[in-house]
Amino acid sequence: MRITRTAAALAIIFATTALAQDATRARPQPRNPLDAQAVAERVRRLREASVEEKPNPRSETSPTMRAVQLFSSPTAALEIVVRRGDSAAPLNLFLLDRAGEVLGIAKGVAGRVDLRNVIPGVVGLERAAWLQLAQDETPVGTPMVIQPLREPPPVRVTRELRPQSSVSYTRIVGWGDQPLDPDDTTLDEIRKSWIAGDPPILSGYKMFSEMDVLIRTDHGEILVALAPDEAPNTAWNFRTLVREGFYDQGGFHRVVPADREGRPFVIQGGDPTLTGNGGPGFALALEQSSLAHDYGVISMARADEPHSAGSQFFFVLSREATARLDGQYCAFGYAVSGSRAIDSIAATPLDDVGEGRPKMIPRILSMQLVPAPTRMPGLDRRESRAKPSVSAGESGAPTR
Repeated sequence: MRITRTAAALAIIFATTALAQDATRARPQPRNPLDAQAVAERVRRLREASVEEKPNPRSETSPTMRAVQLFSSPTAALEIVVRRGDSAAPLNLFLLDRAGEVLGIAKGVAGRVDLRNVIPGVVGLERAAWLQLAQDETPVGTPMVIQPLREPPPVRVTRELRPQSSVSYTRIVGWGDQPLDPDDTTLDEIRKSWIAGDPPILSGYKMFSEMDVLIRTDHGEILVALAPDEAPNTAWNFRTLVREGFYDQGGFHRVVPADREGRPFVIQGGDPTLTGNGGPGFALALEQSSLAHDYGVISMARADEPHSAGSQFFFVLSREATARLDGQYCAFGYAVSGSRAIDSIAATPLDDVGEGRPKMIPRILSMQLVPAPTRMPGLDRRESRAKPSVSAGESGAPTR
């Protein structure tokens, strides 16, 4: 039913949007060795015995697109290459925000294309958007992320006491000259000391194929969609660590199935030492993500210093227990499947309830980047987020 409405919406969009753009040299053959017959037989046997990954039969025939380069300067061409494959239908491009709203369309594209010339809206992007190739009115293939490179505003902090405790912590209260809570009058005096940061400028663009992260654990698989529109650098860092195998053979060293009030809380992993103190050897600048901490959302763990995250992450088990983490931690993606694995890890028996230390650490067997599915105009992928399969139970907070 929703696809039917989407198709109708596409027809309207196409009707109301103007068109934006309509020999190898011979090589010498190597000499055969004296024992050519024996060598040929050995090669034949090796080929028969080898197990080679066969290419996707559609890969050579389906329409595809790719970025000419990862980074582009603010005024350089934003070039992609569109290949028709065996498609006879017109190829079109949709520029979409994360909710599926169409920001621009280019019709009849093929070959090398400068997006500046065919979709003017690309130049004015304030945050990452998605470029989707379509065969006539049908989206096909993996979307491409177009990320404007902008410096984040300075983070504003204050020191406060934890509830019912004499222990102080660093609380984030704003970004740039904007408080997190505009109605918080207690910040009126402290805001006078905020020194304005440098004005944000556009340093260029990053263009890359959208990839999901498949997390294989000994409790099952979790598929994660990243949110480069909310936390571009954090999502890219996670993606890079996954690609380089950093998380393989790791585990969830901290399991907090419930907070002090019995509400499902978090499961935490990403430390190669499995002690809670390890990381990748560098720290990330905290980003101002507005992705709410809700079930299945993945966010960065950190120490008290705001810019201390690196590789450790946590999955949220409920909104009720983690709403207070919004604005304090950087959420950068969400599970689209794998609730059984998440809930199974949350139910792991604990050796130390206070520390969330499992008796047997749930293992991460591997993490792998996999092509993200096509994005449909009019549809928000966040609506397909994973839902809890069971309820959890015990106590803690996503720290390092």
